[in-house]
Amino acid sequence: MSEMIQKNETDLDNMENFESGKDSFAFFDHFSKFSGLAVAQLYLVCAAVTGFEVISRYVFNAPTQWVFEIVMVLAATAWMLSAAYVTLHKRHIGITVFYIMASDKGKWWLDFIAYVVGIIALWLLIDDSVIRALDSVMMLEKAGSAWNSPQPMILKSMLTIGAMTYLTQLMINLYRHFSTKVAKQIVLFICGLIVLRIICVIAVHLMGETSFFGSINSIYSAVGTHINPQDYLNMQDMNIGTASLLIVVLMLVLMMTGMPLGVVTLFVSVLSALCYFGYGGLYLVSTNAFGLLEKYPLIAVPLFVLMASILERAGVAEDLFDAMSIFAGKLRGGVAIQTIAVAVVLAAMSGVMGGEIVMLGLVALPQLLRLGYDRKMSIGLICASGALATLIPPSIIMIIYGLSAQVAIGDLFMAGAVPGLMLAGLYAIYVLVRCNLNPAMAPTAEEVAKARKGDMKMSKDKLYAVFLSIFLIFCVMGSIYGGIASVTEAAAVGVLGAIFVAWFRNAYSWNLLQVALAGTMSTVGTIIWLILGAVAFVGIYNLIGGADFMRSLFSGLGLPAIGIVFVMMGILVILGTFMEWIAIAFITVPVFAPVVVGMAPELGLEPEWAAVWFGVLFVMNIQIYFLSPPFGPACFWLKSVAPADITLQEIFLSVLPFIALQITGMLLVMFIPDIALWFPKWLGS
Repeated sequence: MSEMIQKNETDLDNMENFESGKDSFAFFDHFSKFSGLAVAQLYLVCAAVTGFEVISRYVFNAPTQWVFEIVMVLAATAWMLSAAYVTLHKRHIGITVFYIMASDKGKWWLDFIAYVVGIIALWLLIDDSVIRALDSVMMLEKAGSAWNSPQPMILKSMLTIGAMTYLTQLMINLYRHFSTKVAKQIVLFICGLIVLRIICVIAVHLMGETSFFGSINSIYSAVGTHINPQDYLNMQDMNIGTASLLIVVLMLVLMMTGMPLGVVTLFVSVLSALCYFGYGGLYLVSTNAFGLLEKYPLIAVPLFVLMASILERAGVAEDLFDAMSIFAGKLRGGVAIQTIAVAVVLAAMSGVMGGEIVMLGLVALPQLLRLGYDRKMSIGLICASGALATLIPPSIIMIIYGLSAQVAIGDLFMAGAVPGLMLAGLYAIYVLVRCNLNPAMAPTAEEVAKARKGDMKMSKDKLYAVFLSIFLIFCVMGSIYGGIASVTEAAAVGVLGAIFVAWFRNAYSWNLLQVALAGTMSTVGTIIWLILGAVAFVGIYNLIGGADFMRSLFSGLGLPAIGIVFVMMGILVILGTFMEWIAIAFITVPVFAPVVVGMAPELGLEPEWAAVWFGVLFVMNIQIYFLSPPFGPACFWLKSVAPADITLQEIFLSVLPFIALQITGMLLVMFIPDIALWFPKWLGS
């Protein structure tokens, strides 16, 4: 374990040593770095405080009144104040396929456009949100709960402060984008005007229009009246179909530039609000953004990510794989089967697919190849098995779907369990059939033992890895299925359990924890502004009649209900060829899910279960997206750790049989909904 701890220390050192800008703004780089690493600690506090609530409620029969509000404030602070760190390190999620193909000059212009669009979007968000925050502070707005904390005041303030730090780092990045002194001075002047506008808004709100700042602000107001987007493109004069087409085209064009998806969705929501409601529409954007910070189930995302990171760095996964290899027995192809079993266990421990594929690629793939397993089958198996984390709870994708479709996440977890195990079973059957039809594709147990030269022995560490993993899964998922704890509370228990497992294995260190926390902060920071922008966009689009339009559009196809579901699945497949899954979720789910619920009687389902069933189909479709060419993320993740002689083309060819199995599984769930629904219905009965 000492080597593992040393690696964690090295990782932390590498993370902390970065090259800041060589200019007068380098101080803000350091602020962005240290604020990000500092707020990462809040995720650990969230887990500890939430765990305390669970213990107080069930051990001492003394539930608290303050934990919920404290945790919301801590999580929101971490989300918002990590924006500058992520921006500094350029880790925001974007569609970079076309960006990569551009020339150096083309990339320069695409980066420039991304900076400008991001600055405009954040400036306009702050222009309204800062007023809401000031009003909340001045009236000391409280939650109105039993504890009655100033939670709303703090959340609104954090939204504004986070947007300000994000905007500041973005303006600094734009300043550094230019090499000439004149261009830099122009950037400084324009950015100075933006900062002055924000100062004027704050000062006027506090001191009134008659103040010195009121005079300056009147100039901005006069200019604003002449550049009001509504004067040039009034969406109220359009039918909703034309407006929807313009919005989709604008969004796709911006996405193709490679700019962060959070910037795209936020900018489109701001522009749509301005073109439909005028400057008053900015209130709707900031209100929708603020609403995201109150979504308690979203806190489960960083906690599950943290749990997975701790377990991975503690070496649990590797020992678990070795132990399962020994348990495989004399089955031909047994090592491949146990790889699937390990993938299921890892999926149930984390819900994070990328890390699982990387781990399997580092540990399982070399072993399969060394033992003489068929090369293509081994590659495809690693990708498909790693992708099971999208479906087997606790799935991060299911949490995002539940938030978008307003569906109970616990029901989604229960509904995904059986289809996930079904897919794992299909993979296992495929492996067994192929290996027995062609014995050359997999060695026997005796051949495995000979190849390993008898060096595989069951150790205490391996046994502990198996039993502790099973125990942790039981605690986390059992508390959810049993109705003992919410998804967020279960995730907190998982974090504390992961720390205990690492300590028990003598793998725990302060540096291990810090690296895991920093990685969690960075991971969550990359998606939180995407989610925020998407929530703001969906809220605006629904207000202008988008949801009703999409429902009428689908109903006008003249297809039976199941045919409409097929069309939806086809749209998701197409979007999956060039868009990130989280963008797909927030763009399509708020539109598709209500349509499916409305068709529930035609589908033979109760409305409350229709959205759950469609959620499973959605996640299974996203699972296909992770593997499918040309941009399957799972394939790229495996390529990053696979032996050099394994090409990306070979990986894409290898996953095709498993994509066919995924489609088969999705069709089974589509035509036999009880595959997904019988378990949650049974637990709820």
